[in-house]
Amino acid sequence: MRTTLAAAVEALDDRYPPAWAEEWDRVGLVVGDPLAPVSRVLCVVDAVPETVAEARSAGADLIVAHHPLLMRGVSSVATTTYKGRIVHDLVKNDMALFTAHTNADVASPGVSDALAARLGLVDLRPLVPSSVSPDVGTGRIGRLPVPRPLSALTEQAAAVLPPTAWGVRAAGDPDRVISTVAVCGGAGDSFLGAAAAAGVDAYLTADLRHHPASEAVAGGGPALLDAAHWATERPWLDDLAAYLRATLEVDVLVSDLDTDPWTLHATSARFTPPKEPLP
Repeated sequence: MRTTLAAAVEALDDRYPPAWAEEWDRVGLVVGDPLAPVSRVLCVVDAVPETVAEARSAGADLIVAHHPLLMRGVSSVATTTYKGRIVHDLVKNDMALFTAHTNADVASPGVSDALAARLGLVDLRPLVPSSVSPDVGTGRIGRLPVPRPLSALTEQAAAVLPPTAWGVRAAGDPDRVISTVAVCGGAGDSFLGAAAAAGVDAYLTADLRHHPASEAVAGGGPALLDAAHWATERPWLDDLAAYLRATLEVDVLVSDLDTDPWTLHATSARFTPPKEPLP
């Protein structure tokens, strides 16, 4: 039986109800005709020119993205604008775009469940419970089956998360033994206080800023692990794809295209002045 875009949207809304999204968020169908057929889906973190080109090459009818393309109001989608060119590319190639963002963050299973699974955490519970349902919430708290030093946990995180130029950096005593870990896929800076209040030993997220991170560690809070934004959300795509394969008669692909903006990393070293003066 032919799968329509409307059926795909219904399945996605069942898994990630739009009502669970934050008020400021923009989720759901962005581009596409609900009556159009869907035979192949590409799951991505970001709808950018590179992933749209990937979808086009793969023959996908639908892109399911985590980050919204049109988060804020726009007055033009002309091809003279970055987002306008993406919209035109989608329309011209009969590709639909759907977004599940903060409603996928709080879902169970959702973005942070997939991140916690990469670390092997067990006994999961929300870091910040949601007001819409006690069964969902932002972030997850879990327990490592075998405690390990922060240095080992940092190496583990770097090994199990998708590789990026950013990698994983940590703040805290390298020898601190870690048993309980909070995780939050994406930017989790605003939940530093919640992680400290929960009494966890470590908190893994992305986009941590200098002063909040420094003050959190100095205040006796958990050790911090800061990974690339894309890398903390990419694991969720596998869960999303598995759900779509089980629910719809469609072929589902997952993009491993690294859309993190940082492309180079050099380890700092003590500066040695050149013997000869620079020109």
